[in-house]
Amino acid sequence: MLFSKKLAVQTAGPSGPAPMPDAPKRSSGNGLAMAGAALFFVAAAALLLAARGNPYDGGPVARARIAFSATESNVTEPGKAAASLSRAGALPPAPIAGLTAPGPGGLLPIIAADGRASWKAYARPFADDGRPKIALVIGGLGLNPATAQAAIDQLPPEVTLSFSPYSDNLQALIDRARAAGHEVMVEIPMEPLDYPDNDPGPYTLLSNAAPDDIGHKLDWLMSRATGYFAVTNGFGSKFLSQDKAMAPFVQALRQRGVAFVDDGQAASRGSGLHRASVGPKIDADLDPAAIDNQLLSLEAMALQSGAAIGGGQGYPLTVAQVQKWAVAVRDRGYALAPASALMTLKP
Repeated sequence: MLFSKKLAVQTAGPSGPAPMPDAPKRSSGNGLAMAGAALFFVAAAALLLAARGNPYDGGPVARARIAFSATESNVTEPGKAAASLSRAGALPPAPIAGLTAPGPGGLLPIIAADGRASWKAYARPFADDGRPKIALVIGGLGLNPATAQAAIDQLPPEVTLSFSPYSDNLQALIDRARAAGHEVMVEIPMEPLDYPDNDPGPYTLLSNAAPDDIGHKLDWLMSRATGYFAVTNGFGSKFLSQDKAMAPFVQALRQRGVAFVDDGQAASRGSGLHRASVGPKIDADLDPAAIDNQLLSLEAMALQSGAAIGGGQGYPLTVAQVQKWAVAVRDRGYALAPASALMTLKP
C-alpha cells in the first residue's frame, strides 16, 4: 500500500497502532454543586492513591466510601480482574438479514425495508439503571493481529473496539469481537493537515475531492466488512473542517443507516446522524499512572454530567490498565457502557 514512512512509524508505535490526535475535553453546565462534587472526587482519589498505593498496579487494596454510593466495597485484586468482569454473551453474528447489499469490496450497509438500521441492529444492548455512565473506545486495531486479539480477549465486552479498514482478515476480527460481546466500528481514513507527509493510505478521503470520488472511496471502505454500528475518523483534521467535503460523507452515512462517532474533532458535525464524540484520550502519555489518572478524570466527568466517553489505542499497556480499572469502577458506582449507549440523534 502507498503509506508514507511517517504513517508506517505511527502505525507501528511502541507496541501497536498509532494514537489518534488529542481530543478536546467537553465543558459542562450542570452547576457549581456538581462541579464541586467532581473536583472533590478527583482530589479524594488522588489522596487515596498517594496514601495507600495504587491497587491497579498491585499496591495495597484500599476500602473507600464514595459519596454518591450507600455501600462500601473492596477493590478487586488485580489477578482476579478477568474472572470478575460480567459477560453478557455474544452479539448476533453479521450480517443480519436485510441490512446489506453488494458493494465493491463486499457487503455494504443499507436500511432494511422495515426500517431497521445498522446503528441500532449492530450496537451492544444497554440497560440504563441511572448510574453515571462511562464508555471507552479502543481503536487503531487490526494492523497488528496479536494486539487486536488481545484487546478482544482481555477487555470487558462493554468496551467499543475500532478497526482499521486496511486490516487483513477484517471480517474475521469483527466476527471475533462480536462473539466476545464487543460492538465495533470501522475507521475511515481522512485527510490530515499535514497530508501527504502524513498519508493515511490509498483510500483517504480528501477535502478537495469531488463528491463522487468521496462516495466511491466510502463504498470500498464500508464494504470491507459488515457488523459495525458506526464509523469513526482516522486522522481527518483537514477533511473534518471542510463543509463541502463533509456533506457527501454525512449523506452517505445517513442513507445507509450508520452512526458516526468521531475522535473529538467533529463534535458539531453530522446533522441527521446518530452521533457521539470521544472526549479525553487516556493514553496520550504511555505511563501506567498517567493512564490511571485519565481514567479517574473520566469518572469525574461522568459524575458531573451523567456520562463520559474516553478513547485510547490498543497498546498492551492501555489494554492492561483498562482491564484492571474496569473491575474497580463498577464497585465505585459507575456503569461501563458501550459508546452506542451515549449516542444522540443530531438535529
